[in-house]
Amino acid sequence: MSVSPIRLLAALALGMLMSAAASALPQIQSWETPNGARVLFVAAPDLPMVDVRLVFDAGSARDAGRPGLAAMTSAMLTQGAGDWDADALAERMESVGASLQSSALRDMAVVSTRSLTSEPALDTALATLTQVLAAPRFAAADLERLRQNTLTALRQDEQEPGTVGQKALFKAIFGSHPYAGEPEGTPEGVSALTRDDLVAFHRQYYGARNAVVAIVGALDRAQAEAIATRITADLPGGASGGERAPAPPPVEGLTAGSTQDIAFPSSQTHVLVGQPGMRRGDPDYFPLYVGNHVLGGSGLVSLLMEEVREKRGLSYSVYSYFLPMRAEGPFVMGLQTKNDQATQAREVLLATLGQFIEKGPTEADLAAAQKNITGGFPLRIAGNAKVVEYLAMIGFYGLPLDYLDRFSGRVEAVTGEQIRDAFARRIHPDRLAVVDVGPQAGPVAKQGD
Repeated sequence: MSVSPIRLLAALALGMLMSAAASALPQIQSWETPNGARVLFVAAPDLPMVDVRLVFDAGSARDAGRPGLAAMTSAMLTQGAGDWDADALAERMESVGASLQSSALRDMAVVSTRSLTSEPALDTALATLTQVLAAPRFAAADLERLRQNTLTALRQDEQEPGTVGQKALFKAIFGSHPYAGEPEGTPEGVSALTRDDLVAFHRQYYGARNAVVAIVGALDRAQAEAIATRITADLPGGASGGERAPAPPPVEGLTAGSTQDIAFPSSQTHVLVGQPGMRRGDPDYFPLYVGNHVLGGSGLVSLLMEEVREKRGLSYSVYSYFLPMRAEGPFVMGLQTKNDQATQAREVLLATLGQFIEKGPTEADLAAAQKNITGGFPLRIAGNAKVVEYLAMIGFYGLPLDYLDRFSGRVEAVTGEQIRDAFARRIHPDRLAVVDVGPQAGPVAKQGD
C-alpha cells in the first residue's frame, strides 16, 4: 500500500518534535490582516509542510432558533465552491497530497488544510481553501444529500444511550442558553433549513473580523503574512472584514438540583451528572483543571476510578471533566454500570465528589497529578497539527501568547488549598443535574438530603 509524501513527512515531524518539545516551546508571532483577521504563526522549518487552520465565531451557539444551521453551513463548504463541485475539490487536493476539512462545534466553526510547501502543492491547496471560504456553492442537491445524511445520523443517535444521556444533560445544565442545543441540530431543525439560511449565515459569520488564522510550517514571516492575507481577502465583509459576532450570553448557574430518568432498553445504565463549570481564561482554570485531574480526569489513577471501579467493581469506566468555552462550559461526571448497580454507583459517584470538595487532594495525589500533566505536556504539542490547534484556541479565546510557555509552571504552582477553594466556590453538589439512561432508571434522592 502506498503512503502519501505528506503522511510520511507528518510521521517524521511527530518523531522529531516529540524529542525536541520538552526543551523548545513554539515561538508565537501574531498580527492582523488588512481586513482584520487575527493571525497566529509558528515557524517550523524542519520539514517542508504547512498547516493552516481558520476558526470563525460561527458555531452552533449562533444557530438562533434554527438547530443545525452552523453545522450544515460548515459541512457544505467542502461540497462545492467556485467552479468546482465536491468531486473536483477532492481531486484537486488529492492530486497534490493535501487535505481539507471543515467542522462546527458550539463555539466555533473550523476550516483547515495541510499541504507541502513545494509547488504546485501549496498554491493548489491555498487556491482551493480560498474558494471554499469565500465562494461556497450551497447547491440544492448537495444540501439535500447532506440533510438526509444528518437526519440518518440523528436517528442513530437515538439508539445510543450515552448520546441520549449527554444531550439530555446539556439541556438540563444550560436551559435556554445557546449551549443547550447539540451542534448537529434536531430532526425538525435540520429538515427546515433552506439554502437561503446557509447563505445568510455564511455572509454574517464568515467575515475576516470574525476569524482567527493559525499557521504552522516551514515558512518565514513574510510568507505567512502573504498566505493569511490571500485566504481572507475575499471573505464576506470585503475590505472592512465585516463585523465581529457579539459575545455569547453568560451562563446562569443552576439554582437547584434536578433528576431525569430516561427509560432505555440497554444492557447497562448510563449515569451523567453536571452543572455549569468554567470558561476559557477563567481565573480558576488551573486549580479546577489540576483538581479535576485528581478527581476523575486522569484515567485509572483518579479518585473516581479508585472508589467506583477498584474498591467496589461498579463500573469499568468512570470520569469527570471540565469543558471550558467562551462562556461557562459544563462540568461533567459520568459512568456506565450494570443495571442493578446503577443506584449504588451513582451514590458513590456523588459521595466521592462531595468528599473531594470538602477535603481536596492529598499532597501525594496533587504531586502525582502535577507530574503527570507536565510530563505529558510535550506530547500535546508534538507535531504541527497539534501546535496549530493550540494556536487557533489561543487566538479564538484571547489567551496570552505565552500560554504554552507558562502552562507547566502554572500547573506546578497550584496548591491543595487553591483546589479546595475553587471547587468549594464553583461546584455545588446540591445543584447538580443528574441524568440516568437505562431500563432500571429510577428515582434519585434530592442532593443534600
